[in-house]
Amino acid sequence: PDSPGVIFLHSAWGLTACHRQMCDRLAAMGLHVVAPDLYGGATADTWEEAQRLRTQRRTSDRWSAIARATSHLQRSTGRRRPIGVVGLSMGGHWALFLAERGEIAVAATVVFYAVRGGDYRDSRSAFQFHLAAEDEYVSSLRVQKLRGKLEAASRPADFYTYEGTQHWFCDRERPQSYDENAAQLAWTRTEAFVQHHLLPHAAAPLAG
Repeated sequence: PDSPGVIFLHSAWGLTACHRQMCDRLAAMGLHVVAPDLYGGATADTWEEAQRLRTQRRTSDRWSAIARATSHLQRSTGRRRPIGVVGLSMGGHWALFLAERGEIAVAATVVFYAVRGGDYRDSRSAFQFHLAAEDEYVSSLRVQKLRGKLEAASRPADFYTYEGTQHWFCDRERPQSYDENAAQLAWTRTEAFVQHHLLPHAAAPLAG
């Protein structure tokens, strides 16, 4: 298809209805969206279930699913055409891992409530982060370290922190954490970021 592609990577809750709605929102922009199901169809209703699902699936199995989805997207849209990656929490860790890999033409990476280390010197992506102000899983020190790594790699990165929010603030199915205003702002920024980095270049190969 003529539309550029996006890999969507779900959180530890699985590929839930909320995540599918997020995929639909990206697809409505004219993007070709692929969302690998890292749990083989299972979803969690409680955090205990989510933790169990995450530990039951081997890391290698999850990476294999992501690699297959990436290859499929590259075949569908053109191997040298830039793609985007959107990941939430657990999926955000995978999104950053994918963006590290210089052989994959990732041009835009959007991460919700997640950071990770890594080596981004081979990355060709711009980055956008949406972080909760009160997050027991993401420390300010880890954010600072990641910011330094991206700066050292000369990768453009925007970090947005949403006051008064907690982890899962964009997830309608987590009412204890969901913040409608923050979620709407985060998705407006996501759409603008993806529009800027992918849609204007839909017909152009990635340089390098």
